[in-house]
Amino acid sequence: MTKVDIVEAIYEKVGFSKKEVAKIVETIFDIIKESLEKEDKIKISGFGNFVVRKKRARRGRNPQTGDDIEISSRRILTFKPSQ
Repeated sequence: MTKVDIVEAIYEKVGFSKKEVAKIVETIFDIIKESLEKEDKIKISGFGNFVVRKKRARRGRNPQTGDDIEISSRRILTFKPSQ
């Protein structure tokens, strides 16, 4: 499902203009994006939780050459659906 699909589905169910719905959807995604950039948890009741987690640096191996490499630390986004 794409952003356009979401806008279309909301437009059909709610009856707002597509322009208004597109602006609302874009605003929601902007708020979620800003929160995740600050590493805030996002909990949407009945839907699930988005959490930014930190993975520490670790040793790895290049599968093509077999050389040992250092994999740097990074942040990953996880989603856990509600039950």
